[in-house]
Amino acid sequence: MEVSLAGRALIVTGAASGVGREVARCAAGAGAELLLTDRDAAGLDAVADDLGAARQVADLVEPDAPDAIAAAARVAYGRIDGLVNAAALTDRGALTDADPALWERLFAVNARAPFFLMQQAVRDMQARAAPGAIVNILSVNAHCGAPDLAVYSATKGALLTLTKNAARAHMAERIRVNGINLGWTLTEGEQRMQAETLGNGEDWAEALAPSRPLGRLLRPEEAARQAVWLLSDASAPLSGVAIDLEQKVHGAF
Repeated sequence: MEVSLAGRALIVTGAASGVGREVARCAAGAGAELLLTDRDAAGLDAVADDLGAARQVADLVEPDAPDAIAAAARVAYGRIDGLVNAAALTDRGALTDADPALWERLFAVNARAPFFLMQQAVRDMQARAAPGAIVNILSVNAHCGAPDLAVYSATKGALLTLTKNAARAHMAERIRVNGINLGWTLTEGEQRMQAETLGNGEDWAEALAPSRPLGRLLRPEEAARQAVWLLSDASAPLSGVAIDLEQKVHGAF
């Protein structure tokens, strides 16, 4: 089975670090042409230069960011064949302490921006009567989530539903939409959140490792491999599926 993205123009969000960066690397290795985007200009330049990719600095909090990103992809490659929505904010907020500003910011980045990026990608595919593939990086927290992740979990639940809705709406057009419900993954962002914001110390991941079935947290490249497979014809005709990539089986005791 060959997993190839040769000749396909893809948008990858959150590409400066973490899962987005590893998706970009894995997709480039599979032959894709890439438009990478992130709000971190320096980090984005480093990844894009390394991969020879086009880039568009954008903050997904801004309502016009999806339009700008899609326009940059069309300028660079003339089309959009695929999309990976990997960017997300994981700021904590429980039912009892979250405020409207946190709600608006997380929903803007984690749900609104992916929706309108999907809209742009699908419209481009429809205009060309061309097939395509979209992968949304979701979260196992969409099933419920920890108390302090109430707002974040709600955003991922929304995107999970949108993933399935888009898959149903566009299946006959050969536009596939799938997601990955990602478990606890050791990214730079999670390292900062745990070590600095939550005050758990620089060695928090090592201390936690023995409690995990694999003896470690998940790695960004493990999510990236699944994303590239879902983008490729090797996973066709799979659509409307959200894969739980986690170290436990939900519903098991």
